[in-house]
Amino acid sequence: MRGGRRRPAHRARGGAPSRGAPLLRVWIRKDGRTRVPRTWSVPSPDQVDVPWEGRDRASIADSAPEVETWVEDDTLLLRHRDVRVRMASDPFRLTYERLVGGEWVVVLADLATGAYHVGSDALVLEGLTAPEGTDVAHAVQRRPGERVLGLGEKAGPLDRAGRRYEMRALDAMGYDAERTDPLYKHWPMLIRTVPGQPGGAVGLFYDNYSRCTFDLGQAKDNYHAPFWQWHADSGDLDLYLMFGDEVLDVTRAFVALTGRTYLPPRWSLGNSGSTMTYTDAPDASTRLLEFLALTKQHRIPCDSFQLSSGYTSIGDKRYVFTWNRDKFPEPSASVEAFRAAGVRLAANIKPCLLRDHPLYEQVAAAGLFVTDVTTGRPELSRFWDDSGSHLDFTNPDTITWWRRQIRTQLLDFGIETTWNDNNEFQVWDENALCHGFGEPVRIGDVRPAQTLLMVRASHEEQRAHRPERRPYVISRSGLPGMQRYAQTWSGDNDSSWETLRANTIMGVGMSLSGLYDFGHDVGGFTGTKPSPELFVRWVQNGIAHPRFTIHSWHEDGSVNEPWMYPEVLEEVRAAIELRYRLMPYLYTQRVLATICHEPIVRPTFSVDESDPRLWEENADFMLGPSLLVASVVVDGARTRTVRLPRTPGGWWDWHTGEHYAGGLDVELDAPLERLPMLVRGGAGIPFGPVVPHLDPALDISRELRLFPPPPGTTSRGSWYEDSGDGVLDGGWIRWTMQAEEDAVRVVVDADDGVSTLWPQLALRLPEGDSREIHVAGSVAIARL
Repeated sequence: MRGGRRRPAHRARGGAPSRGAPLLRVWIRKDGRTRVPRTWSVPSPDQVDVPWEGRDRASIADSAPEVETWVEDDTLLLRHRDVRVRMASDPFRLTYERLVGGEWVVVLADLATGAYHVGSDALVLEGLTAPEGTDVAHAVQRRPGERVLGLGEKAGPLDRAGRRYEMRALDAMGYDAERTDPLYKHWPMLIRTVPGQPGGAVGLFYDNYSRCTFDLGQAKDNYHAPFWQWHADSGDLDLYLMFGDEVLDVTRAFVALTGRTYLPPRWSLGNSGSTMTYTDAPDASTRLLEFLALTKQHRIPCDSFQLSSGYTSIGDKRYVFTWNRDKFPEPSASVEAFRAAGVRLAANIKPCLLRDHPLYEQVAAAGLFVTDVTTGRPELSRFWDDSGSHLDFTNPDTITWWRRQIRTQLLDFGIETTWNDNNEFQVWDENALCHGFGEPVRIGDVRPAQTLLMVRASHEEQRAHRPERRPYVISRSGLPGMQRYAQTWSGDNDSSWETLRANTIMGVGMSLSGLYDFGHDVGGFTGTKPSPELFVRWVQNGIAHPRFTIHSWHEDGSVNEPWMYPEVLEEVRAAIELRYRLMPYLYTQRVLATICHEPIVRPTFSVDESDPRLWEENADFMLGPSLLVASVVVDGARTRTVRLPRTPGGWWDWHTGEHYAGGLDVELDAPLERLPMLVRGGAGIPFGPVVPHLDPALDISRELRLFPPPPGTTSRGSWYEDSGDGVLDGGWIRWTMQAEEDAVRVVVDADDGVSTLWPQLALRLPEGDSREIHVAGSVAIARL
């Protein structure tokens, strides 16, 4: 029998397209109880953010799509669009199906022999009482050939199937990028797909903040069919499921669910210098001025510098929101010297006060720390070279205090960016008590939410201080939703060829998980300094990521800097200049990440999921939809074999202009001075000038590099232009390219009101392509 009742479920959110991916929610409670009644990851569909105190998990008033329900053979069925759910009992389990070609296909199924666990009741045995269990778990049937992607920032292969991972944010300095687990972020989201089988991909997001594990097939049990399992120490079993025809459909839907990726200023895409060595030095302000002089001397473009925590030192310790006046006699003068050079400073801040911090007793008396549940005093945890107490961002008074410190100790001195570091909240006592916005809660139940609220407080204070400008915020740790406030990076990596390769794969996994604005410490943060060749290859790799920062703290005292090896300075400069010339393309991808939830970095299999060769482990990736980056990650390699996705227009070699058909393995030359890169046929790549920093007044030329489609066909594209630091106040430059045997016809038009500083647009075909270019449209074209 068919029913016509409506059931609540969540719509895609954020005001941007979700590519039609259906979204369902499964929330299982024991005896109607909710252990953590608020979520900080999932805004209401009509909101861009959650309330500071979190959104009520039980609130469903703003979501009510049509759901058809009926009973068939003692099984309850629910249908929403092209997704159908079978609900069975004894034991309770759900099976998810999608309508493909008129047939219902199973795409995900709970473990038939027991899929859910929601804690156990207290037991009394011979006068002894065992506490009630608080753990929750969910088990899913494995399928032959399945691949599991996601989980955010994780070491090892992109395909997580068959491995076991833990979500417990740790300060993992010098981690092994192929093996170390856990790392810095709490990201309980994965994507399951079975290449070559119908039904598409399914995303699962467990909105739970306690320590958890994903056993993705490592465990075997004779009494059960093959399965994988999520298990959390506490909290709720609150599961969101997203269904897409392709993997990226799920990624987009997940970002739409957890919140729009914020848009930082354009200059945040520029080269960002950084090293702990400078601020640790007794003459730190002088050393920093030397950095400015060296960038000018060696003609290295630079837009920002990350001020490591040494600026806060007293003796050999670091005290957030203090300035060492021996190192920085006049902080405002130091900041202004950088600003005059077009370089912004990003100041490192930490959420823990050492127990001898000058403000410690004042903050403790105000009740702003996470507290020990037995003593009522601030909890004490190991932090850097001493013990300290963590600020409690579930207390509104803490948020107010934090914002005031950012304003008076940083922003009022001219600092423009906060670098939120060491914010894993490693409070080892899971029962330490948090304010919970008036409803006390264990740290073990909200740990990563503390990070999210810390970063939000930094973001909002920067925005309030300069409301006409976009804030630029950086955070090392986080959980789903952090993309609403901050950029991130993969933490304190080790300097090695193995790390370069593994970080590249890690970054693709982060992007598939919805972390679009990320990068890696170029050259490796710790260990010994990279060899000249490794450094060049790492810089070449780094320029193709949203965040580009050369950062280090090496055991041998060396510093990663563009000029560290004079013998390869030309190669390093050329790579950084290429990034700046690609800035119009990079910035467009960053805008699309915000307004359309489009990933900036993506796997090559996203172009053609039907090719099994593209699913094989490799260090290739797409930068936006049009550039295929084939980084060299092997010492001494001077060629690079690349599997080209099938696409109608084939691929053009960026450097040589040679054209290749898709679906082939090609071997590219890869001399030390070259980053192997290919362009999808039919693409147009906007190119800018090399500038010392991203000042609109210097950005006075544009070139559109054309990579034509096959003769007799037409392609289209666009890029975005605006001031780069305010609201989205610009518009799109749109082009159409029609290829013929002896000519390429191009029409270029601009949206109304789009103003540019460049008088004419130059057009250029690939190297060796001598066809004539015929132009039309409203944009002035320079004749080459």
